[in-house]
Amino acid sequence: MQEYSFQILVVGSGAAGFAACDRLHLMGARDFALVSEGRDKGTSRNTGSDKQTYYKLTLSGDEPDSYTEMARTIFEGKSADGDLALCEAAGSVPAFLHLAELGVPFPTNVYGEYIGYKTDHDPRSRATSAGPLTSKLMTEALEKAVLSHGTPILEPLQMIRILTDNNRVYGILCLDPDTQELVLLHCSSLILATGGPACLYQDSVYPASQHGSTGLAFQAGIRGRGLTEWQYGMASMRPRWNVSGTYMQVIPTFYSTAQDGSDRREFLSDGFTSRTELLGQVFLKGYQWPFDSRKAMHGSSRIDLMVYRETVLLGRRVFLDYRVNPGRQPIAADELPDEARNYLVKTLPADLFAAPPFERLAYMNRPAVDFYLSKGVDLSAEPLEIAICAQHNNGGLAVDNWWRTNVEGIFCIGEAAGTHGVYRPGGTALNAGQVGALRAARYITEKRLDIEIPKLPKSCLGQLWEVLELLEHTGENQDCTASVAEKYRRRMSASGGAFRSASAIREILADLSELLAHFGERIGGRPSAVFRLYDQLRASQVYLAAMLDYAEHTETSRGSSISRTDQGTLPDLAVHPVPEEFRFLEDNGSLDGFLQEIDPVTLSAVWRPVHPIPDRSADVFENIWREYREHTLIKEP
Repeated sequence: MQEYSFQILVVGSGAAGFAACDRLHLMGARDFALVSEGRDKGTSRNTGSDKQTYYKLTLSGDEPDSYTEMARTIFEGKSADGDLALCEAAGSVPAFLHLAELGVPFPTNVYGEYIGYKTDHDPRSRATSAGPLTSKLMTEALEKAVLSHGTPILEPLQMIRILTDNNRVYGILCLDPDTQELVLLHCSSLILATGGPACLYQDSVYPASQHGSTGLAFQAGIRGRGLTEWQYGMASMRPRWNVSGTYMQVIPTFYSTAQDGSDRREFLSDGFTSRTELLGQVFLKGYQWPFDSRKAMHGSSRIDLMVYRETVLLGRRVFLDYRVNPGRQPIAADELPDEARNYLVKTLPADLFAAPPFERLAYMNRPAVDFYLSKGVDLSAEPLEIAICAQHNNGGLAVDNWWRTNVEGIFCIGEAAGTHGVYRPGGTALNAGQVGALRAARYITEKRLDIEIPKLPKSCLGQLWEVLELLEHTGENQDCTASVAEKYRRRMSASGGAFRSASAIREILADLSELLAHFGERIGGRPSAVFRLYDQLRASQVYLAAMLDYAEHTETSRGSSISRTDQGTLPDLAVHPVPEEFRFLEDNGSLDGFLQEIDPVTLSAVWRPVHPIPDRSADVFENIWREYREHTLIKEP
């Protein structure tokens, strides 16, 4: 096989991966390379929303704000570490301004202030946006900077094994997906910027080209953190895209059909007792796009309940129709609840209230219309099929406040890292990826540039041999990768998504564990597909173990999912009978101050208290200045 050696390897070519390479170069590193399956793939370059949000400190107006206040907002999202929250707050300004200087078109007012707005779970106006494709614009600007530095980009290469021994990294084994040849890359430091585990769910907003490598990280012994906490919400199926923000604020019509398209029916009235309530909650879904168990009983997440009932429980298809108003009746301003009426009266001309939702959408956010047109979907002429989909994992791999994992030499940034709690302000993910890149690069350039690239120990040679043996076995078996992958993605969506069943999770987990124990004997197919399937199944196993552990700690539901329990209550819906799948207990807050971390080898979990926001009252300028000059600020654990 081909072999190459670099001091530092960055795996992943999204906004976080390119940011890490950019920062490494600016901080003086030269012996590093970026590994990518393909720069046109991945979540950063292929996803967005009506106006994709970036979250940072308030940089406009006279509203007071501070790093402590921003950290407190992130920390109060429950089950989040305060030291990481403070790092994300303090790093938000240099990270954001660096992106702006690289050309990402974040808007300013005439005075040069970066104007902001409130996003979900945001008490200030810290959010900003460069439009529906903010993360794509970030990725392109960072890629341009990295290419100008002359950084080697190794592509297309699919990482199939992280080589570790005695809790230390030695390199990675990759596969060329075109030639199916192996490539061995040695390193002393490894930054994983591989994105979230996009392969876990059938109903998903992640682009089909995005897979993630979280299962391989678990195989290498890296602990998981907060794996139970996801964001699920309504998204279109073709293309995969969040229908948040303006897509909901213009109040489209929801309807369902049989699988063959017959029997059209507007079904939201099954969840609401009046037209005013229905219209108001659809409007609020724009602000409150993620499914939220706290809003399932009486708020906007009732809409998610009704969509799930139609698609999963009744086996129907659900569509958004921007051609007609709900009930085929014009919307009058005086029939809207106060919040919706006040916002829309300020935003729309009076004649657009009675117009179709498409006209309101085109007036309020033309780029949101143009996005679908660019994908071949004309919202003025056709409906949009939707479902409740997985969109973002708030948890991930456990990292400290320098974004180090528990394996020496391995760092994890972006969505692959578990830095968020149960709730997070919209846009914090984009900021966290940039701040994680900044801090990981700083740690490596100050503490690890003198570490020689180690030779592979015998145990790593044994890991290489395991890969070769697996390839030999799977090459002899019939190709079944696609069917097995789809089977477990469907089971995850049905029982381990926004609506969870402990008994079903226990059953899937047992099946998965048995299959993984005999993986080489039962799975066959093209090598790249075999290793991708292994990553999916290994990640699913650890995530399901975390969900089962959560269910065994409490029967309550929290965040963007509900766990069915016989001891729970049912929402008071207009439809009767209310499905038993909706019986749940609301969160009692007993786990708010704790974080779940899981050992991927034993599948055992521990709940530890969260780290508080650090007290910096004893910081003195001269002392910090001296430590900064002497490069002693970074303390070893």
